[in-house]
Amino acid sequence: MPSLHITTATGETKELQAATGITLMEALQAEGLVEGTCGGAASCGTCHVYFTNKEIAGEQTEDEGYMLEGLEGFVDIREGSRLSCQLKVTDAHDGLKIEIAPEA
Repeated sequence: MPSLHITTATGETKELQAATGITLMEALQAEGLVEGTCGGAASCGTCHVYFTNKEIAGEQTEDEGYMLEGLEGFVDIREGSRLSCQLKVTDAHDGLKIEIAPEA
């Protein structure tokens, strides 16, 4: 199971183990760290996170890009911004550092 290093929106740091194959949002929801109110449809932005290693995070999906564009001006959108509902946890994520974005 990959180990993820999380910085919460309030600055607290946590380490969690995430099962491969689930979405990152599901792993973060299980710890009470994100809402994911749209259920993973990339239409709410409540699972927005920042990746320190953009290469491991990969490219945004088209829907994800539109959602993040819509959030601009309300939250800080960065180069490493992703919606955690759009990422499946893999072994490549082991040791990954992720910051939970503040909600709008």
